[in-house]
Amino acid sequence: MLTLMMFPKAFGLYSASPFCVKAAYLMQLAGQPWRRQDLNDPRQMPHRKLPVLRTPERLVPDSEGIRAWLEAQGADFDRGLSDAQRAHACALVHMAEDHLYPFLVLDRWENDAVWPVIRETFFADIPRLLRKPVTNRIRAQVLRGLDFQGAARFSDVERRDRVERSLEALTALLWQKPFLFGEYPTTADLSVAPMLAAMRATPVATPLQRRIAGDRVLSDYIDRMDATLPLT
Repeated sequence: MLTLMMFPKAFGLYSASPFCVKAAYLMQLAGQPWRRQDLNDPRQMPHRKLPVLRTPERLVPDSEGIRAWLEAQGADFDRGLSDAQRAHACALVHMAEDHLYPFLVLDRWENDAVWPVIRETFFADIPRLLRKPVTNRIRAQVLRGLDFQGAARFSDVERRDRVERSLEALTALLWQKPFLFGEYPTTADLSVAPMLAAMRATPVATPLQRRIAGDRVLSDYIDRMDATLPLT
């Protein structure tokens, strides 16, 4: 049986990582028997991150790598889409994973009101006396990465403006249909919905959390994904 290694559940989500939720959705749609294995420390994994799929032959890292492996076994997650729609779906995946994700991480890791909850949730395995100094170093490393990437350099107003344009684009696609390309989820939904769900589930009511939670179109979309592809 295939084993999907992922970060544990948190904040009411199937996994704290939207990429792990995406991978679980891929497994559900592929129709292959699989089981989950929770890990807190991915340093021994390929690329030192999760999710990772254990197959009989090898470890397959990264949600997109898992998608490619499943497609090589015959899965088609964009069945019925035209070439142009598949290209559009690819762009939406990158919008969610390369543009929206850094702002989600900033909302979790930079905000001093949220960080203590993140620390106690993600790093509970570290002995309490060591937890603050160890996690402060990890936090600083994450924020340096986001500064290098660029998202951390924006002001709060600039961040909200950049996120808002993407949310408005998603709303324009969703307000007349249940999923981004019609009646059924496709690869774009498998990336976009978990990212929005993670933003909504931030354990402190930040402006970004309230923006998603207060948007009926986006919140209904998140709930619809949960109902259509239930993960247990």
